[in-house]
Amino acid sequence: MPLYNAASQRRGTPRLYTYGIGWKESRLRLSALDLVIIAVYLAGITLFGLRFRKRQRSMRDYFLADRNIPWWAIALSIVAAETSTLTIISIPGLAYDTNLTFLQVVMGYVVGRVIISFVLLPHYFRGDLYTAYELIERRFGRGMRSLTAGLFLLTRAAAEGVRVYAVSIVVAIALGTGEVASIAIITALTLIYTFEGGLAAVIWTDVVQTFIYVGGTLVGLVTILHLVPGGWSSVHAIASSFHKFQIFDPSFIPHFPFIDLWKPYTLWAGIIGGTVFTMASHGTDQLIVQRLLAARSQRQSALALVSSGLAIFFLIALFLMVGVMLFSYYQVPSATFGKADRIYPTFIVTHMPRGIAGLLIAAILAAAMSNLSAALNSLSSSSMMDLYLRFRPSLDETRRVKLSRLATVVWAGVLFLLAVIALHRVARVIEVGLQIASIAYGAMLGVFLLGVLTKRAHQYGAMVGMICGFGVELYLWRGTHVPWTWWVAIGTTVTFVVGYAASLLGRVESRA
Repeated sequence: MPLYNAASQRRGTPRLYTYGIGWKESRLRLSALDLVIIAVYLAGITLFGLRFRKRQRSMRDYFLADRNIPWWAIALSIVAAETSTLTIISIPGLAYDTNLTFLQVVMGYVVGRVIISFVLLPHYFRGDLYTAYELIERRFGRGMRSLTAGLFLLTRAAAEGVRVYAVSIVVAIALGTGEVASIAIITALTLIYTFEGGLAAVIWTDVVQTFIYVGGTLVGLVTILHLVPGGWSSVHAIASSFHKFQIFDPSFIPHFPFIDLWKPYTLWAGIIGGTVFTMASHGTDQLIVQRLLAARSQRQSALALVSSGLAIFFLIALFLMVGVMLFSYYQVPSATFGKADRIYPTFIVTHMPRGIAGLLIAAILAAAMSNLSAALNSLSSSSMMDLYLRFRPSLDETRRVKLSRLATVVWAGVLFLLAVIALHRVARVIEVGLQIASIAYGAMLGVFLLGVLTKRAHQYGAMVGMICGFGVELYLWRGTHVPWTWWVAIGTTVTFVVGYAASLLGRVESRA
């Protein structure tokens, strides 16, 4: 059965859509003004990042910005690192296909940050730590530090490869370049200022880019609202008829206190799964912990973390509303566009006024570059501090900084290759990226909790628990239909229980 675009229908000239036809029929071309705006942004943000190159004289400068970043800048940087291109193009696609139930997970994001502030942050500010995994060495020894750092490098690189691929969707649609060329362009430009400026360049460019893509998204939201005849009243009527404003899964009340493990977005999955996921992603992942360690004090670090959670809730709600409005405008299956992730960038290129389209594409690229720069710097810091320098501790600071920059270049090449691989294997990027991260987060968080909450756990027990937790999460990923929102909670529980039990059994055997 053919479907009609509701906005066109109200104008008296219904536009016929059929399955599989849509975005490919349109000429996806930006105006000269839009291209100038994008070019100015790309050149400007790269030059701005290069301003910090002369300040990087030591590892403390390069990886921790001399621990002199104000809390509000760290908060905005965390927001920028968390809301990548996946968020901007895939969250609207998710709302287009479903509704607002993803907000249940975001509620857990806020709760998780509060717990981190009390449980993990005090330990990070005892001593002069550069990475999250130095805390593991202090508690369990070098072997566990190598294992946790290695797992971070592996899974962070894989997840970031998917995020870089998401950039190519936008650039290819907007500029008409091939997807591989698009990946190369963004990777190269981001590498330039990350290579030179270190974490200071990453954080301060994040601040600028956050304002750009939040402002751009607000402009996009208003523009979509004006393009739908009847404005908000029409959007509300259409979206309500398809239950697009639903936030809480209806199974919560009739099944209370039953927990449905087969639905990804329920209140239980959001509060429990989202909380534990955030405790892992923001409490054990070097990508975020590195920013927290750059704060001037533990109090400022906690303030940055919690305030970023409130900002994330607002932003996710904003991007979900973009998807709801796009559905009210098009009212066609997402398959019409090829993929749900193509809907928002396609709308920008084909329907936004000149200048605004360029601003929105620049906003999406801002999110992409801020996230990529964060990944490059965190991967470089962990590979240098947790692995390489443990075998070459006598290197002077100048040599260390040079090698750190070289590691940044190497990781840029790795992420480029992973993004090209993801090009042919990934469907909805937001969920794939979260799934990859979730595979390791349970094992990581379980080990950290063993370290800070128990005194009897030792390295052997923690290692056994971590291997078991990681194995269970791999099984959940490949062998079950349990949604990703539960993986971290299950993996954390298995790691903690098995690790603690193995530690106790090991003590009993040694006494025997």
